[in-house]
Amino acid sequence: MKWRLQEGRGEAVYQIGVEDNGLLVGLAEEEMRASLKTLHRMAEKVGADITVLREREVDYDSDTPRKITEVLVRKVPDNQQFLDLRVAVLGNVDSGKSTLLGVLTQGELDNGRGRARLNLFRHLHEIQSGRTSSISFEILGFNSKGEVVNYSDSRTAEEICESSSKMITFIDLAGHHKYLHTTIFGLTSYCPDCALLLVSANTGIAGTTREHLGLALALKVPFFIVVSKVDLCAKTTVERTVRQLERVLKQPGCHKVPMLVTSEDDAVTAAQQFAQSPNVTPIFTLSSVSGESLDLLKVFLNILPPLTNSKEQEELMQQLTEFQVDEIYTVPEVGTVVGGTLSSGICREGDQLVVGPTDDGCFLELRVCSIQRNRSACRVLRAGQAATLALGDFDRALLRKGMVMVSPEMNPTICSVFEAEIVLLFHATTFRRGFQVTVHVGNVRQTAVVEKIHAKDKLRTGEKAVVRFRFLKHPEYLKVGAKLLFREGVTKGIGHVTDVQAITAGEAQANMGF
Repeated sequence: MKWRLQEGRGEAVYQIGVEDNGLLVGLAEEEMRASLKTLHRMAEKVGADITVLREREVDYDSDTPRKITEVLVRKVPDNQQFLDLRVAVLGNVDSGKSTLLGVLTQGELDNGRGRARLNLFRHLHEIQSGRTSSISFEILGFNSKGEVVNYSDSRTAEEICESSSKMITFIDLAGHHKYLHTTIFGLTSYCPDCALLLVSANTGIAGTTREHLGLALALKVPFFIVVSKVDLCAKTTVERTVRQLERVLKQPGCHKVPMLVTSEDDAVTAAQQFAQSPNVTPIFTLSSVSGESLDLLKVFLNILPPLTNSKEQEELMQQLTEFQVDEIYTVPEVGTVVGGTLSSGICREGDQLVVGPTDDGCFLELRVCSIQRNRSACRVLRAGQAATLALGDFDRALLRKGMVMVSPEMNPTICSVFEAEIVLLFHATTFRRGFQVTVHVGNVRQTAVVEKIHAKDKLRTGEKAVVRFRFLKHPEYLKVGAKLLFREGVTKGIGHVTDVQAITAGEAQANMGF
């Protein structure tokens, strides 16, 4: 059990009454009670909790009824406060993304006029227009028994963190086409484990839905679909929307296996299948106003295991510290604070790191004063975790989104010119030398010019090539193999970095005309 919990990063599902070869033999009631008691004692020994997920009667050649039971065993690893899962929320404008998150995290249903989403908005114009324009984070906790822990009963964020053994961090992204660059930044820099694509039942696949679906596929982010607003339309309309989704998911470009979730049994199976195969796409139909089928989504999120294994995380933790800067704030009496994700290594309070590259290609020394995760204090940050770091009186003007904070021993390399193998997804005419695009690589977002297309003069939609780009403004920290996404108006392309031409700070100043 210890090994299985370690492999599943704190979670394991046991099937009682199933033989090693997968045969469903079941156990009599007395045997089942004894087995569950034994499992409970084993779990107690390793400091874990058990929850019965579902019970089923099986037809086996015997007079007494026999059952099989699925049990979730959960233990928070000793070196962590809770299990963590990041979910990016995508979907067209007005599909109900912020409202659904408001209902899940506040524990109160919506009134049909957007009351539930008011707590999620960060700006006055968002409240006035009802449209998300920035990236906001919301947390939903589950305790070791699988019960929801949220802001209901006037809980604070700290209390949610303390009483949860599993935390789902929702990254609420913008649906409007005008804010597409913000949505891309959220998907590339915050490294979500999976995405939730919201589709309104009464409008179906409309607006930016296809675009968001394409982004998730391009960045290889596993996703599941929620059809919202089922209380507004007839059952036939909901069925038509689901059929439309199934048709799109089965297309050659997607190659997904849709799975409609209609019962708690389906939700348990969907969570297990989704973790094992990224091709399985669960579809939920629910309402944030009536609360219909909302529990099925909660069951799914509770059982959904971390999609990366412990071995990968341990390998990342062995490497030198690297923290991506995604947000910068000034907090009274604390000073400058940066938010982002630790992509490798371990970061502790008091660590000395270097941040850069600045406009002239330099890295500046700084000290981490304190760390917060999900709005509560934390002493140690591990690879793959998102947090905010307080930097004391470090000058905020020297920082920008897209920088990295790394260990001084890393001796980081920067570049203005890099090469990438790309696929041009869409372009109205021909893509040639001198064309300018906005490049997204991880948390880096900057305009770059096409310097050279290897072995070709120009590219058309659907063609592949190795292209050399040059950043226009300042050098950036890039790594070979990083996923790349670029856009300019309707032009879109994806690829990965194949080569970076490393330069020193002096060369950077000369290149950028300092």
